[in-house]
Amino acid sequence: FLDYDGTLVPFNNDPLKAVPDGDLLQLLKKIYNDKRNKLIIISGRKKESLEEWLGSLPIDIIAEHGAWIKENGKGWQVSNGVSNEWKEDFLPILQHYEMRTPGSFIEEKDYSLAWHYRKVDKGLGNLRATEIMSNLKYKAADYGLQVLEGNKVIEIKNAHINKGNAARECLEKTNASFVLAIGDDQTDEDTFKAMPDLATTIKVGAGSSSATYYLKNPEEVRAFLLKLTTGWTTKEHSAGNLSRHDAIKS
Repeated sequence: FLDYDGTLVPFNNDPLKAVPDGDLLQLLKKIYNDKRNKLIIISGRKKESLEEWLGSLPIDIIAEHGAWIKENGKGWQVSNGVSNEWKEDFLPILQHYEMRTPGSFIEEKDYSLAWHYRKVDKGLGNLRATEIMSNLKYKAADYGLQVLEGNKVIEIKNAHINKGNAARECLEKTNASFVLAIGDDQTDEDTFKAMPDLATTIKVGAGSSSATYYLKNPEEVRAFLLKLTTGWTTKEHSAGNLSRHDAIKS
């Protein structure tokens, strides 16, 4: 299970420009070409972007934190019971903050809303983010929604839709002898917590996490994954060597 932004690619001020480069596509190819592997990209991004960038690959894709799931060789399926009728009540609120905060913008997805402030002055952006979190917390709860604070983004989505539930659905369909999950932000904590006891979980970047290990940035993630494709022995794959050579214990 691999998150996308902040895990496989660095963050970009323009989310639409965070396209997978040739090296990343080649790395993913190395992973899925091993028939023993099942590769799942699990992201908060819109399904349209993930379809454009990765849809032709023989992999599974989870979009919008689990609202949409596409299994290899099949079409997109929406999660049961998900609704977007609430957006008409919350979009004007975010538009109010967008107007008050130069450089911020709203990303409307099928089943969630995201307010981005990566291009906003740091002090003002943090102030507005705190205001939004405070003002929407209780209103969102009344609608059965969750307000998440990510890396320079505030996102509103259905509370029962999360990466962890989507990951569990995938795990129920397989009997893997080794499970690896890598992610960088709060939404990926749901993925980590959904993993089997013996799974290898890796947090990207600083901060507390339920993951067992961490890597510093997407560059280290790619280097680590590349090593996994080059035929290490079982001993070299051990958690002890992982912490010593490639990932540092949390």
